Amino acid sequence: MDTTPTGRPRHTRRGGLSAVLAACTATTITLAGCTTTGPVSLGELSPHPGITTPAETAVLRPDHLVIPAIRVDTDLMDLGLESDGTLEVPPGAFPAGWYTGSPVPGDLGPAVLAGHVDWNGETGVFHRLHELEPGDEIITRRTDGTTAVFRVGRVENYAKTEFPTLDVYGDIDHPGIRLITCGGEFDTAAGSYRDNTVVYADLVT
Repeated sequence: MDTTPTGRPRHTRRGGLSAVLAACTATTITLAGCTTTGPVSLGELSPHPGITTPAETAVLRPDHLVIPAIRVDTDLMDLGLESDGTLEVPPGAFPAGWYTGSPVPGDLGPAVLAGHVDWNGETGVFHRLHELEPGDEIITRRTDGTTAVFRVGRVENYAKTEFPTLDVYGDIDHPGIRLITCGGEFDTAAGSYRDNTVVYADLVT
């Protein structure tokens, strides 16, 4: 890595992360898990110390996720960044987690949720994420009792070395959501999956 983060990326709830990304130099967010021995790269990000995160300024957050097409019905936990720049991940196969450096689902910008495809031999919450198709619904419930419903636009699989950081974390002009897990073949030598699966969806209601 060219840089080592010293804290969480910080920006307002209503924007994406393009300002953060413009200031960074290849700092890697990793998703530990979806593997037996090591981390799996999600993309690149770097801290931006001048703006506060949603988790520090507001109680509002997503607390539940439902994806009917693949029978996902799970609570959501908060995910931040570790001191070394790695993304905090759920401690087991369930639940999924919301990255607190991204917008609350339903607010302007790309909300980012991550979960395991498997964990120590146990099927993970996002095990069937790759099966989603355009038009499938993603439903998030927020702590204020409201729901934000998204419709899948596309599902992509990327080699870890070609993760599209700006597409996933960058600013967009509408509320969206990104679901991320591991994908592709399992590399037994490395102890991790070779790819990442990313679902892109936009707000419906």
